[in-house]
Amino acid sequence: MLQTSNYSLVLSLQFLLLSYDLFVNSFSELLQKTPVIQLVLFMCVHIQDIAVLFNIIIIFLMFFNTFVFQAGLVNLLFHKFKGTIILTAVYFALSISLHVWVMNLRWKNSNSFIWTDGLQMLFVFQRLAVLYCYFYKRTAVRLGDPHFYQDSLWLRKEFMQVRR
Repeated sequence: MLQTSNYSLVLSLQFLLLSYDLFVNSFSELLQKTPVIQLVLFMCVHIQDIAVLFNIIIIFLMFFNTFVFQAGLVNLLFHKFKGTIILTAVYFALSISLHVWVMNLRWKNSNSFIWTDGLQMLFVFQRLAVLYCYFYKRTAVRLGDPHFYQDSLWLRKEFMQVRR
């Protein structure tokens, strides 16, 4: 069972990683002047991708820690949070794609500002990070609900439906 003090720490870490992600998404395009700054940005966006990966790992560890998961109702848990899982995977793929594409274009020619139509479209879709943050935050808070961590009538009803 996830203790209250541990849950607060995990939730704080998740919100810190989400805040870093939003910060880098908000300000990374403003600093594209010199090669040194581009190198720093290159490191920041890689750290951003690692932060998203850590958020994925943390949310799955929270899933594995629930009584629902340990009771064998993995399908119920994944069905309940399917939107967040899919949106997180899509956001992670879009972020990596955008960062690789931008760094390849800008590294080769740092004096010009290059925007292709495909890059602009990928940029817009990746900036829908607000949806990722909303659903991820909602899932992290919902996983703090005690009925996921103890035997209850709700869980027994779900278990009986699965057995039928």
